[in-house]
Amino acid sequence: MRYPDSDHCRKGRFFNPGIAPHTLKDVLRWRRTSVPGPWRRTIPATPGPAPEARVTDGELAVTFVGHSTVLLQTEGLNILTDPIWSERCSPVSWAGPRRHRIPGIRLEELPKIDLILLSHNHYDHCDLPTLRHLVQRDAPAIACPLGLARLLRRLGFRRIVELDWGQSAPFGAATLHCVRAQHFAARGMLDRYRTLWCGWAVALPSGTLYFAGDSGFGPFFSGIARDLGPIRLAMLPIGAYQPEWFMGSVHMSPAEAVAVHRILQPQESIAIHYGTFSLADDGEMDPVLALEEELRRNPPPTPFRILPEGQCHRLPAPESLSTEEPILA
Repeated sequence: MRYPDSDHCRKGRFFNPGIAPHTLKDVLRWRRTSVPGPWRRTIPATPGPAPEARVTDGELAVTFVGHSTVLLQTEGLNILTDPIWSERCSPVSWAGPRRHRIPGIRLEELPKIDLILLSHNHYDHCDLPTLRHLVQRDAPAIACPLGLARLLRRLGFRRIVELDWGQSAPFGAATLHCVRAQHFAARGMLDRYRTLWCGWAVALPSGTLYFAGDSGFGPFFSGIARDLGPIRLAMLPIGAYQPEWFMGSVHMSPAEAVAVHRILQPQESIAIHYGTFSLADDGEMDPVLALEEELRRNPPPTPFRILPEGQCHRLPAPESLSTEEPILA
């Protein structure tokens, strides 16, 4: 697919404005000097209870499934971010990064999903077996950045919202905003930068939900805060950040995630993109320990939470919300 040239697309390839992509020399240097932190082969865990079918009173129920997968339930709407239940994030089932922790919700106990937010096409975020299962079971709508609609149609999705950075689309009484992220996209050797990456903001009557997807730190977060605030809940990545000289352009560190939390000023933030797959040099506990240390050192004015996988966290309904009707599209 070819898209019009823009400040982040040229001749059909997307890029991060002002950020030089890694070279092969950079990749080889990382591989040569890599010292991965420790991970337990299997992290003991038990799935949480089955979520309720709907939350309709303006209350927000948030369940961290694992990695970047979060179940959001509010105003009669069930939203799932970057869903992955597969054992490996890989093009094949027998090789590639394997899951160290089981999902926090059993797939068969997941409530009917109305909307999937997809941030980009990496295997740990765009898991085809999980997406195929969900479209066959629930036929949900799916929001994706430019270039992914063709793949999603082949999986069976029919309600696809494909947007560029800065574009918006209605979804029932909600509005979906595709926002900038600092990352990259590829599923093979020949498609690098051929599809876009993004974050999502879902503006609802009860408040805006912001899903950063996968992103390095950048000045564009101030624009997101200015244009889409106030934010009720932010989902911010903290893992796969070491070594920072290599990963820093595409993965924010825990300290940078706290800086983004301060910029966005959400009612609450939760940490994502950690504790499931070993994708960089940080060990299993490094992101959590670094985040906890940053929060102790300089506490922000609103909570930045680390949620146990499978446990439902609830935010009360805003006092100004006047409707209890679901907003299903």
